[in-house]
Amino acid sequence: MKHLFQCLTSVNTFETLRFMAKTAIQPSVQAAITEHYAQLSGALKLAADFIVDNGFEVATRSLRSIATDSELSPSSFSRLARAIGYEDYEQLREHAREELASSSRQLAAKAQQLRDDADVPFLPRHVNACVGNIQSLLHDITDAQLDAAVDTLAKAEKVIILGSLSSAGFADYFAYLTSWFDGRWTVAGRNGVTLGSSLTRLSSKDVVIVISKAPYAKRAVLATQMAAERKAAIIVLTDSHTFPAIKHAKHAFIQKIESPQFFSSYAATLVLIEALAGMLLSRAGGKAVKEIQNIVEQNKRLDEISHV
Repeated sequence: MKHLFQCLTSVNTFETLRFMAKTAIQPSVQAAITEHYAQLSGALKLAADFIVDNGFEVATRSLRSIATDSELSPSSFSRLARAIGYEDYEQLREHAREELASSSRQLAAKAQQLRDDADVPFLPRHVNACVGNIQSLLHDITDAQLDAAVDTLAKAEKVIILGSLSSAGFADYFAYLTSWFDGRWTVAGRNGVTLGSSLTRLSSKDVVIVISKAPYAKRAVLATQMAAERKAAIIVLTDSHTFPAIKHAKHAFIQKIESPQFFSSYAATLVLIEALAGMLLSRAGGKAVKEIQNIVEQNKRLDEISHV
């Protein structure tokens, strides 16, 4: 009870709860844009793209400044605000400010809560949260959805994986798993290859896998849009339908991220990545098994693996 009282009497927590209650029936700015994007005119789509890509600037700078930087008229942003459900641009900007402040407060509040709960065993709480996230995959994702995504991947000429910020390491791991039996996979923007060159060479025969969790990297949102413009099939692994670029996805998988940790958990995402890799290997059959055997032999010759 002491920890609960400390949490509820925290100014930051009260402000976060107030914001959550206020926005319970109102989607985030990015979610509102996603919901209405298809119905927007060309000019309003440009304004929407600018807001998605420049959330901090929208929250902290004037409409005139935003209009100047975007080379769009102030009226375009005012009309956009009304088109996606706000009374005017000022209300949209105020919502963006609250979202920015709330995101920072929530991370700080969770970090403080970790300190307050220092005498409560962390591992059981974290394990229970991660197990719950993983079990949710069985309810939230169907076999048919997975099969369809694997079909798309199996038919691709090449597969590009994109992960920024906290998702970068998981993009690397996904590519590492598949590299044992499939040479078509690469990670965008890695190993001396620029992100731009990876995207420029895309075609309708290719697949882009985007891994992104809140707070969503602007780079991931923009790169997904660029991949869609190249007609590549897009598979999104994210934590919410509010991911701004989810509208471009041919296949989208939402994973829960609950954790007593100050940052979101990737446990369910890791299981999903390994499941997709396993399904691909199973479908590839004997050829893939032979490929793995060949790689093992090459690794032995290169003396890359320690032999006990």
